[in-house]
Amino acid sequence: MLEMLLACNISNLELCGFHCKPERGQATLTIKRIMDAGVNITAYGVHKFTADETNGRAAFDITRQAGFETISADLANGGLPVAEALCREYGVKLAIHNHGRRHALGSVAALDTLFAATGPEIGLCLDTAWMLDSGEDPLQVAERFKERLYGIHIKDFVFDRDGKPRDVVVGTGNLDLQGLMHYLKSIDYQGFVTLEYEGDMDNPVPALSECVAAIQAFN
Repeated sequence: MLEMLLACNISNLELCGFHCKPERGQATLTIKRIMDAGVNITAYGVHKFTADETNGRAAFDITRQAGFETISADLANGGLPVAEALCREYGVKLAIHNHGRRHALGSVAALDTLFAATGPEIGLCLDTAWMLDSGEDPLQVAERFKERLYGIHIKDFVFDRDGKPRDVVVGTGNLDLQGLMHYLKSIDYQGFVTLEYEGDMDNPVPALSECVAAIQAFN
C-alpha cells in the first residue's frame, strides 16, 4: 500500500482497519512503518462505534499515537453515547461518514437530526460519491453543514440504469469537483481530505494518479 501511495505522489493517509486492527495491538508498528516512509496520518476510519467502550477506546488510542484529531465513523445502536464520551475525554472530533441511500445516516434529514441532538464534537465526514447515491448534491451538503464539516472523502460515481454505482476518476462522473474545491477554498476549510478510489483493484495506481492530478489542479 505504501509503495502505491508514494507512486501516486501522495504523502498523507487516512488510516483504516484494513491497515491495522486497533483492538489487536497492531497500531503501534503500523503507525511507525507509515511515518518512517514519510507519510503523515491525517485521520482514522471509518470506524463503527458500538456500545462496546473497549472497541471504541482502541480507535481513540490511535489518535494519540499518530497525532491527528479526527476519526471518521459510523454508529451502531448504543454507539453514540460511547463515542461522545470518548470525544470529550480525548479531545478528538468524530466525523460521521454518510454511506448512501440505504445507510441510516446517509441522508441529509438523518444528519440534521443527529447534529441537532449532539454537540460540536460530532460532525460530518462528507463522502461525495455516497452523497450522490443518496440523491443529494455534495456541494450543497458541504454548504449546509459547513460548521460541522470535519472531513471529506473525495470520491466520484457514475450509475448504471439500475442505479448501481461505479468508481471513476474524480471529476469525470457526477461530482462537481471544481465547484467543491472552490467552495472549500472560499471557507478556508481546515478538516482532513481523503481521496477515495475503489476501482481497478488489480492496478489502481494509474487511475489514482489521475485523481491526484485532478485535485492538485485546484491547489
